[in-house]
Amino acid sequence: MELLELLGYASALLIGIILGLIGGGGSILTVPVLVYLLSINPVTATAYSLFVVGVSALVGALRNIQNKLVDFRTAIVFSIPAFIAVYSARRYILPVIPESIWEFNGFMLTKNIAIMVFFSIIMLIASISMIRSKNGGPSQATEVTFNYPLIIFEGLAVGLVTGIVGAGGGFLIIPALVLLAGLPMKKAVATSLLIIAVKSLIGFIGDIETLEIDWQFLISFTAISAIGIFIGIKLGTYIKGDRLKKGFGWFVLIMGVFIILKEISLIF
Repeated sequence: MELLELLGYASALLIGIILGLIGGGGSILTVPVLVYLLSINPVTATAYSLFVVGVSALVGALRNIQNKLVDFRTAIVFSIPAFIAVYSARRYILPVIPESIWEFNGFMLTKNIAIMVFFSIIMLIASISMIRSKNGGPSQATEVTFNYPLIIFEGLAVGLVTGIVGAGGGFLIIPALVLLAGLPMKKAVATSLLIIAVKSLIGFIGDIETLEIDWQFLISFTAISAIGIFIGIKLGTYIKGDRLKKGFGWFVLIMGVFIILKEISLIF
């Protein structure tokens, strides 16, 4: 096994540990790991990321369901538009994007470069969200009130982002559940994992119909990530998640800048 491949599998464990520790964020590393360490095509990498993120989030969601932290009504209201958007993005939008998007005087913007640049922008937004995050929102159980138009719009937007870049979108979902549905922070985090799990796996269904999947690799990578979640949950009893989240946010920020500079250099 080559060094980069070994680092790739080690990163799978790290992704799971981060998810277990802070309830999100780790999935933002999945696509860069698959592309740069394991040399997987960006379109395929975003598909694999959906599966890894979906299964990993499902593990956390099942644990939260046992602890009665998931608000199923909120999950259903938010999820329906997200399901439609993520499946449509994977099944219909990505396949029709041309391999060469733009050419001018020898400069060429390819589909792969565009996906990675867009992904790096999402990384920058996610990093700022993690760095500036606070334990806001209701601390006690409150009556859930739905702002249906905004929830539907947010669901569609998150589903579209998830479909294109293969990230879970927890940094967008959690604020929406707190601000638009009035959920306490703990319930928002728990409910978001269920939403992320189902919409990611539904998005992956769209890829099964259009891509050739290396199931042996994908299942082994996902299994390592799932093991990391249990390690992260255990470590979470000793490490403060808020402080770790901000530190990880700075790491994601640096990674996002690195990726966007690297991909832009390929254009020129």
